[in-house]
Amino acid sequence: MANQPQLNDFIQLRQRQTKEQLNLSDTGAIVTEKLATLYGVDLGDQLTVTLEDHSVTLTVAGISELYAGHYIYLSEAYYEKLQPKPSPPNGYLIQLKDQSPEHIKETAAEALKQHAVASVVQNTTLEMALTKTADSLSAVMLVLIALSILLAVVILYNLTTINVAECIRELSTIKVLGFHHKEVTLYIYRETIVLSLAGIMLGLGEGVYLHRLLLNMIASPSLMFQPQVALSVYLTPVFAIAVILIVLGVLINRRLRQVDMLEALKSLE
Repeated sequence: MANQPQLNDFIQLRQRQTKEQLNLSDTGAIVTEKLATLYGVDLGDQLTVTLEDHSVTLTVAGISELYAGHYIYLSEAYYEKLQPKPSPPNGYLIQLKDQSPEHIKETAAEALKQHAVASVVQNTTLEMALTKTADSLSAVMLVLIALSILLAVVILYNLTTINVAECIRELSTIKVLGFHHKEVTLYIYRETIVLSLAGIMLGLGEGVYLHRLLLNMIASPSLMFQPQVALSVYLTPVFAIAVILIVLGVLINRRLRQVDMLEALKSLE
């Protein structure tokens, strides 16, 4: 329960996709996105919660971006509709000028020594937990990216090598007929290029779905990861595959230049 001007000094309520600023409403509550996901509610839906000593039904008027914890924000007018009996404040938001971890811990320890203070919730604790989880995931992702690139190199190289070995007589024939080196290379390498392009399109489509699925599985009930990623995340693997194709194309072109076409034509199938 709060007034909008007072709340803006401590908490920024905004919609994640549009970054639109959300204002407290007298006809509904603003809930955090992870909480809305867990309860399966959307704008205009009803959400039943326990308020004081009885249950009340809230109308979801907004869904706010938040990555750690669960909160429900009510205006004073809407709170009074749900709870006609006056209720004294039982919590305070405090913003320190010195926001270093050491100073925050000292201030929290001093506050807990007061008899009127029952507990202290530090946002830095949730922030550190989210940061550690994200750093761990980043390290795992780097390993998976490196292994994926190595796997792509092995697959593309073996595929091209097998195609060259199986079609060496055809390649020799078209070269004897007067085809240029680049044309001979593209005769066998065109299949690899087409398959790579198809794999890129299919991988990007399935990657979006798999990314969101993994984030939902990895995140704990109190944490949410940003489901949207930068454009570079999609362009990087495309660029990596393009570089691999170019390098392998150069190597295959050199290999075909060195093949004795007459000896290849004489060999038995």
